[in-house]
Amino acid sequence: MLDRFISFSLRQPLFIIMLVAILAFLGLNAILELPIDAVPDITTNQVNINTTAPGWTPLEIEKQITFPVEVAMSSLPKIEEVRSLSKFGLSQVTVIFNENVDIYFARQLVLERLQNVKEKIPPEINPMMGPVTTGLGEIYHYSVEGKGSSLMDLRSIQNW
Repeated sequence: MLDRFISFSLRQPLFIIMLVAILAFLGLNAILELPIDAVPDITTNQVNINTTAPGWTPLEIEKQITFPVEVAMSSLPKIEEVRSLSKFGLSQVTVIFNENVDIYFARQLVLERLQNVKEKIPPEINPMMGPVTTGLGEIYHYSVEGKGSSLMDLRSIQNW
């Protein structure tokens, strides 16, 4: 099979050159039309619930805030996972939804459950949803510039 292909290629070089040119043109056209993002968003659909409780220990926050919020969110439809973090004065619950769920629909579901959770946690505590963002939304680009400033001064400004 390979011998026949090679012998045909040697007998018909003009045809092979034209075939290679057509394939190269099609390949170049495909590269130029291919929609590629510089940083593709590979993060999940997630909704963050942040609650501040100044002066509370992580154990108090876990028992009185994080656990009730987790339990309420765990029965939402189309979720993949519920994660939580309890620190001094802060409770953060992350609800991760399936990829095919609209983020605004997911936020609506979480908001409805948060209204029910407020009855089960202390009245002075107010859990709030985080902004509509992804894990890549926390990448910031900025520059520090100053006319007449030395690089050392700009570096000090950057550090502060």
